[in-house]
Amino acid sequence: MWEDLIKKAKDGGLDVIDTYVFWNGHEPSPGTYNFEGRYDLVRFIKTVQEVGLYVHLRIGPYVCAEWNFGGFPVWLKYVPGISFRSDNGPFKAAMQGFTQRIVQMMKEHRFFESQGGPIILSQIENEFGPELKALGPAGHSYVNWAAKMAVGLNTGVPWVMCKEDDAPDPIINACNGFYCDYFTPNKPYKPKMWTEAWSGWFTEFGGTIPKRPVEDLAFGVTRFIQKGGSYINYYMYHGGTNFGRTAGGPFITTSYDYDAPIDEYGLVQEPKYSHLKQLHQAIKQCESALVSSDPKVTKLGNYEDAHVFSAGKGSCVAFLSNYHMNAPAKVVFNNRHYTLPAWSTSILPDCRNVVFNTATVVAKTSQVQMVPSGSILYSVGRYDEDISTYGDRGTITAFGLLEQINVTRDASDYLWYITSVDIKASESFLRGGKWPSLTVDSAGHAVHVFVNGHFYGSAFGTRENRRFSFSAPVNLRGGSNRIALLSIAVGLPNVGPHFETWATGIVGSVALHGLDGGSKDLSRQRWTYQVGLRGEAMNLISPSEASSVDWIKGSLAKQNKQPLTWYKAFFDAPRGNEPVALDLRSMGKGQAWINGQSLGRYWMAFAKGNCGSCNYAGTYREAKCQSGCGEPTQRWYHVPRSWLKPRGNLLVLFEELGGDVSKVSVVKRSVH
Repeated sequence: MWEDLIKKAKDGGLDVIDTYVFWNGHEPSPGTYNFEGRYDLVRFIKTVQEVGLYVHLRIGPYVCAEWNFGGFPVWLKYVPGISFRSDNGPFKAAMQGFTQRIVQMMKEHRFFESQGGPIILSQIENEFGPELKALGPAGHSYVNWAAKMAVGLNTGVPWVMCKEDDAPDPIINACNGFYCDYFTPNKPYKPKMWTEAWSGWFTEFGGTIPKRPVEDLAFGVTRFIQKGGSYINYYMYHGGTNFGRTAGGPFITTSYDYDAPIDEYGLVQEPKYSHLKQLHQAIKQCESALVSSDPKVTKLGNYEDAHVFSAGKGSCVAFLSNYHMNAPAKVVFNNRHYTLPAWSTSILPDCRNVVFNTATVVAKTSQVQMVPSGSILYSVGRYDEDISTYGDRGTITAFGLLEQINVTRDASDYLWYITSVDIKASESFLRGGKWPSLTVDSAGHAVHVFVNGHFYGSAFGTRENRRFSFSAPVNLRGGSNRIALLSIAVGLPNVGPHFETWATGIVGSVALHGLDGGSKDLSRQRWTYQVGLRGEAMNLISPSEASSVDWIKGSLAKQNKQPLTWYKAFFDAPRGNEPVALDLRSMGKGQAWINGQSLGRYWMAFAKGNCGSCNYAGTYREAKCQSGCGEPTQRWYHVPRSWLKPRGNLLVLFEELGGDVSKVSVVKRSVH
């Protein structure tokens, strides 16, 4: 998809492509590097270069990005003595090693502008400002070290730090936000740069879809330009898809559409794309004056002003702004009358004629539909995870509850916690009394509870509050009872003070209440741990392995709506060239694979929020223009066409809660 996306960006009037460098993607285990396929950084930069754009390489290597563990590889957490993003020897050594390797690779391909290449900027660290308040002096020394280390790599192009007010010279401190006109760099000789102009916002399972009106985004950009801004990067211009287990959070959706001008599927979203394209054309008409003078500001009314730039020889550029949130304004500028819509800027490249107004949208709105593709699922099969045999293979045992990531090292989202409890035959609930209840306290992110092979329900945290508790009456029998808790990580945290130390899994308490003797604490007894699912161990997702397993076939395959079930089916690639998606509305929660490639996590969590009307005017925040209330946050899952062959594509679903595979369909994304 890269070349098409980059060409669309160029056609939209962009000059530079920003990209993160994902450490966990490029160094999945210490000293083992991956620059293949989607992680082929050199090919990506070459593609940008061939299309004729520049690159801003945001090495980080902390990137946040709503990405698993903020881009850090999980193995880094287990380097002895390490403390992330601080003045810490082991961390600095690892960070420097990776940064050097990326810079060296770029130099070998002569990619820096100083070598005649496309990279004009690089970023070290990422949004460290909020952490600095918590860390104090140790934070400052880390920032100074990171700056010195980066500058010492001699790339010949400037380095930036975003959201880092005390970035030491020669590092340029830059702004991220919905608006950055208020921002000034920490030295007058540094350019005013906006490294992330947020075009929308991310989504989390169970949340609404935030939309940012393009009138407001364009107004934010002109406000920045008229105050002397020199560089704006849209975050995102194309957000794409968090394939595999790359989504962070926890609970960040697989879709990272971000309400961007180019949508998740690579299609231009109107009117956002064309309105910004017209804005970029208008700004470029003003370029010579913008780069050769500071603005002269004149008040035109209580809420209105003019910013005027001139490049000598009578050239004159004006930005006329109205900051009122409701009322249009009539103003007089250079003895001419102008009407400014509410919350907008008009651009006059000759100080006379308006070529663009941020609130006047000409482009038509895209009508997007998910339509049947004509491809049907065939040869459906089912494989049930057998809970009764858990604890038989590849397990560890320990007294007490273990933290999940310490056990899994993030090799799987899933970890079984299994124990048994003896119930005396004399317990009164065995003779018609009230069932005892089982409570489970978890540090995150989700749990499915089974007792004696019977499913008793689930509980989930949220991105803001990962901790949660499960409590339900359970039917125990006299003698031995087997409690099996499937704990699930739904994307590791990507932001927050020392998020690498945050716990995941069942680390609180597990207890039975309502026994004759009161409560029974199970937390300190012997537990068996099993990493991952049987289907993962059998590699059911692989086209070669899936065929060697005895799947339940025919109509029986579609009948079971039980939890912890694997499904497989085949489909042929839809005709045409429209983007393809999987409609999983009939499923519950789990993961999906096509031809062995992971589409990502799915979850039909219904969106709760406030989806009222949306007025473009007034300061935008992510809660302002919500959509999708009462619908699943993400119903459709992007299937890249390049993953498909003409016939016989293998779809594998792992369903945690119980879904109806007979209603899953392959759809096409059509735009009118």
